[in-house]
Amino acid sequence: HIERFNNTVRQRISRFVRKTLSFSKKLENHIGAILLFIHHYNAMIRKEITNTI
Repeated sequence: HIERFNNTVRQRISRFVRKTLSFSKKLENHIGAILLFIHHYNAMIRKEITNTI
């Protein structure tokens, strides 16, 4: 499942695709974007799980 998650991250966070298009000058901004994505992704998964139960 980790490979699927890594693929999803690469598709949805452009910072992992090309450095020149979406470059974070500060490490804090880069980490913040990753944490925001993970929070949103987990919320989507949790919503899907509760809707199927």
